[in-house]
Amino acid sequence: MVQAGDLQLTVAALLPVASWLPPLALPLLGGIAAFVLTYLLTFAVRSLCLRMGWLDYPSERRVHTVPVPRLGGVAIFLSFVIASLLFYTPAHNIPTSLYVESTVYWLFLLASLLLVAVHLIDDLIGLKPLIKLLAQTVAAAILLAPWGGRFHGIFLFSFNNPFAPGLVYLGVHDNAITLAAIPALCFTWFWMVGMMNTVNLIDGVDGLAAGVVGITGFFTALISWVFHQESIAVLAAIFTGAVLGFLPHNWNPARIFMGDTGAMFLGLGLAVMSTIGGAKLALALMLLGVPILDVAVVAINRIRHGQRPWHYDKTHLHHRLMAAGLTVKQICYLFYGVTFSFGVLAAGLSILSLDIANRQNAHLFKFISILLVVLIMVVLIVWIDYRQRQRGGRLQLNGPAPSGSSDSAAGKTVLREAAPPAGPLASASPPTEAQAGDDSRVQQASHDLGPVQLDSLRPRSGIDQARESPLA
Repeated sequence: MVQAGDLQLTVAALLPVASWLPPLALPLLGGIAAFVLTYLLTFAVRSLCLRMGWLDYPSERRVHTVPVPRLGGVAIFLSFVIASLLFYTPAHNIPTSLYVESTVYWLFLLASLLLVAVHLIDDLIGLKPLIKLLAQTVAAAILLAPWGGRFHGIFLFSFNNPFAPGLVYLGVHDNAITLAAIPALCFTWFWMVGMMNTVNLIDGVDGLAAGVVGITGFFTALISWVFHQESIAVLAAIFTGAVLGFLPHNWNPARIFMGDTGAMFLGLGLAVMSTIGGAKLALALMLLGVPILDVAVVAINRIRHGQRPWHYDKTHLHHRLMAAGLTVKQICYLFYGVTFSFGVLAAGLSILSLDIANRQNAHLFKFISILLVVLIMVVLIVWIDYRQRQRGGRLQLNGPAPSGSSDSAAGKTVLREAAPPAGPLASASPPTEAQAGDDSRVQQASHDLGPVQLDSLRPRSGIDQARESPLA
């Protein structure tokens, strides 16, 4: 039987150039290669989707108004696999590489393959939320790798104590499979599944998820390099390149969506890379704190109102920001700015922690930074409520920056007061901005979709009904 390690050595033997490249060249070349691969493969995936009619159709549950191909995640996944086989596996020959064993890498590929396969089916024909949750749970179990009485993969049983030297343990002090490991096991499952669905939920407007994940991956690679964890830096750089190569296609107005296929893969990737190195759990909480809190607040509110956590509504932060008057691009810039700012802060604290004398202070500052994320979330909610009160509480969302149009024209978020009751004069009323843009949207759809017939603009049954959040 061929072992994973044998396959790694075979790949490394086919690429002798990796043995003499300077260490910094591997993450740079790996990231660039992944970027180029994703950028080019996305053209092919989009063309295939248009020919086959694999499109995300407009509906009351969508913010776009024209059909858009939705399997961009396939291009991201394939590019990551190819680039990582070329540049990551040889990186294990770097003497200073720490923390990452080949087992974790192959487990991640296996779990990702399962997720991509299941959610590809969901993107095509629709699956029930519980089926998708089961797939996510199995993927998490694969990464735990429980055999021989121990967990051999990703298992979160401790984290840094921000208030005193040492670690905080979740019931156990090692990877042994015992009853005492249940708290750590639940936390590990919750972190991985939660991260997958967090990324899926911020993929609600063009470019948001790809940009936020790309920034997070970049700082993960940078901080890994600072901590001399070169193998993790290479993997994170490849991951970042694969995501950012998709962003030009997904920028508003998006010509393709990543779909659940891409969102779940990216979420799992962040969950893994935030746990295989030192101090990266705090990094993920700092950079992704706002989306994570958004998901938590919305889920709690749904439960309070007797609804399921994955019940569909438009109460997520990006929906509320659109209702407050921000365009899709402005929302992206806001999220990018917050994510990048906390990334710079995290990088500075990581450099500070290299000095053992300052390490405990760095842990405390990271904890304070996470509290600052909570404060930013509160400020955003208060500002949104203020905007709504300022407009008399009659703010409505009408066609927020749909894909297939632009922010500056018909696709711009349109804010207006509640429509008056229909009456005899209704037909004589001048068209609203959104109505005036309908013709241009259809023309844009005709141009973008090529051979797809315009009568296919109607929503399909089955897929939209089965697609629910946060397990959508």
